[in-house]
Amino acid sequence: MCSRDPASNQLIDYKTNESEVQKECTTASGSPIGVQDAIQTVGPRGPALIQDMQYINEVMHFDSERIPERVAYAKGAGGFGYFECTHDISKFCAASIFDKVKKRTAIAMRFSVACGENGSPDSVREQRGFALKFYTDDGIWDIVGCNMPVYYVRDPSLFPSLIHAQKRNPQTHLRDPDMFWDFMTLRPETLHALLMYFSDRGTPDGYRHMHGYGVHAYRMVNPSGDTQYVKFHFKTDQGIKNLDTRRCDELKSHDPDYAIRDLYNSIKKGNYPSWSMYIQVMLNEEAKKCRFNPFDATKVWPQKEFPLIPVGKIILDRNPTNYFTEIEQLAFSPAHMVPGIEPTPDKMLQGRLFAYADSQRHRMGLNYMQIPVNCPYRVNVRNFQRDGPMTVTDNQNGAPNYFPNSFCGPKESSRALALQTCCPLSGDVYRYMSGDTEDNFSQVTDFWTYTLDNCGRKRLVRNLSDHLTDASQFLQERAVKLFSMVHSDFGRLMTEALNTARLSKI
Repeated sequence: MCSRDPASNQLIDYKTNESEVQKECTTASGSPIGVQDAIQTVGPRGPALIQDMQYINEVMHFDSERIPERVAYAKGAGGFGYFECTHDISKFCAASIFDKVKKRTAIAMRFSVACGENGSPDSVREQRGFALKFYTDDGIWDIVGCNMPVYYVRDPSLFPSLIHAQKRNPQTHLRDPDMFWDFMTLRPETLHALLMYFSDRGTPDGYRHMHGYGVHAYRMVNPSGDTQYVKFHFKTDQGIKNLDTRRCDELKSHDPDYAIRDLYNSIKKGNYPSWSMYIQVMLNEEAKKCRFNPFDATKVWPQKEFPLIPVGKIILDRNPTNYFTEIEQLAFSPAHMVPGIEPTPDKMLQGRLFAYADSQRHRMGLNYMQIPVNCPYRVNVRNFQRDGPMTVTDNQNGAPNYFPNSFCGPKESSRALALQTCCPLSGDVYRYMSGDTEDNFSQVTDFWTYTLDNCGRKRLVRNLSDHLTDASQFLQERAVKLFSMVHSDFGRLMTEALNTARLSKI
């Protein structure tokens, strides 16, 4: 068995770690089972009996054991470990997780493929989810990011259409290049993310060899109540590795769960993956004078102007003990923040604050935060929420369920109040369309010109043309027009690549 990897050997390990004496099986109510492989019948060939509740309970549970999969980022992997603060950033943030160097905070992480279903291969060209849950002294703090520093759209009203366009045609139930390219080319703001999607980083070598980004801007509050804006970065300590197209195709057929297996085996072998955490900081005055909208999720903050500041280390040192209970039920929401960290006017962030928790309530019920992997176990939850389906805690016993009260119910936190900022705003209530009112091209041109080298540009053109050639001709032309607006060389190379691909089909 020594030649097999740890994931393949899991059952052998389980048997080794348990005693050789098998324990008796029971019903869900704990009653011991005498016969597990036969139902009750009238005679050996007779009809079944409705009184056979052992079988009925078994099959009823089986019929209901799947919960709805996530609409996006459905297939994933994860692990557990800790965050260690390595640098003092108290001048920026008063959150307790950063209150002293060398302080460790338990974490959970989930990596995922953006639009593939639960059975899809890990090596497809997709954006990857990169989500972090910190079990802090002040409750849960979630960062729900991805392996790209930007997102496709800046207004959350477009999020459902963005996902629909990348998933299956409602009639054919097939991935549809026309749907994909129609949406993308009608929204030029997608170009920045789109080029990253079709660059090398669209096919990372598993989850350990990719960076992670919080994408959105957040507001940090320091102990004095001063505020500044930040973006979060997580740089892999394993080094960046990506898969070429040939290797991706091999893995799709030979090991569709490659990324899950790679992460599990790495942790099991003690080769604990880690990421270095950084922040970019933008002062309030800098945000007011910024030449672009700093709260636009389709934009990066240039690191020459807003350099990376080291914060700490993320280390994963434990695999899930059960995938369903600890990864499938692991639920994230950007709305889970702690004192010292607040949202910004980033429209996509504002939309996600509601949408993510709402999705988890649909998947797992009102009390999904009572599931052990989701609960803030370092804090005793005290509030005025009660009851609901699947209440599995003490339901806060006899404490008053209303506020205010005179009977020793929980009081407000003076620390949280002190770190709660006042944000003056003014403006007219309106639906402000931003598709063409923002600069959709400058940063994309920088990515083409400065971030990619010649070989990277060639691979990008090849990857794009391989996908775009399956779309309708008018969509190809519309895409090339946009690529030409990014850079004339880009448009020319795409035209040549599409012409070559067209000829090869004849």
